[in-house]
Amino acid sequence: MSQRLFQAYVTVDWSAASKPTTGPDSIWIGVMKRNVRFQMAFEAHNPATRAEAEKLLNAVLDDLRRKGERALVGFDFPLGFPRGTAAALKLPGEPWRALMDFAAKEMKDKPDNTNNRFQVGAKMNRLMTGEAFPFWGAPARDEQTMLSAKRVRDHGPGDLPEFRYADEAARGAASIWKLYYQGSVGGQALTGLPVVKRLRDARNVKIWPFETGWKPLAPSDLSEVEAVFAEIYPSLYAAKPGAGEIKDQAQVRGACERFNALDEKFQLGALFGSTKDDPRRAAIEREEGWILGAAG
Repeated sequence: MSQRLFQAYVTVDWSAASKPTTGPDSIWIGVMKRNVRFQMAFEAHNPATRAEAEKLLNAVLDDLRRKGERALVGFDFPLGFPRGTAAALKLPGEPWRALMDFAAKEMKDKPDNTNNRFQVGAKMNRLMTGEAFPFWGAPARDEQTMLSAKRVRDHGPGDLPEFRYADEAARGAASIWKLYYQGSVGGQALTGLPVVKRLRDARNVKIWPFETGWKPLAPSDLSEVEAVFAEIYPSLYAAKPGAGEIKDQAQVRGACERFNALDEKFQLGALFGSTKDDPRRAAIEREEGWILGAAG
């Protein structure tokens, strides 16, 4: 008999904001799980800070663990960096894990959202290239020798790639090297990766595709797993805002509804990767990651 991969879906629209904020361009967390009548029901949360968001995610995951319900948790920022980043930083071990550990060690993120992401970006630039590259983007007060407010140059053949393979496949995804301004994916990744690491380390979680492989998943692959963490790109699942909904809220709802609908038809497993030989596989599984639902 076919069965679902997951019983609950959590989608996280992250923010690197430096002060508490709600509404548009803040953190939105969508949760779709069974209610007391065992029907799938959606709820949206809009915590004002990353600390509140982490507390909420812990509570949601703990509740699902008590019920024995496995969750797919999607984060809308990269869980890995472009190929070669770990080597440029001279980090030992599996590149994805080394970079996550590095971000967790270097990032200081206070309960009021004050954070040091510009200092971390500048430090990474210094260690990787000795110049204000490849990270760029900062308010004038945070500009420094190793981090410029504007992009200093294009990526050349000898540089780290501007985009991961997944960013190219998703078309329109921004580069992780952008630390500030609208769609500052780099700021979201640097502030988000430490949270992903803490959530993962506290429970039996697999991070896709690093710990599952870049391949279709079946329930048997996840028998002991409480949750799978994946990177998502909510605009792949366009949802029109309903009455009283803002765009970010509609996007986390749309992603939850999409994953639930696919899982109901036993079609979600295919989204987790390719069965065919692919020269990009090693980079995707060891360092870069992939965006769930991006065309291979």
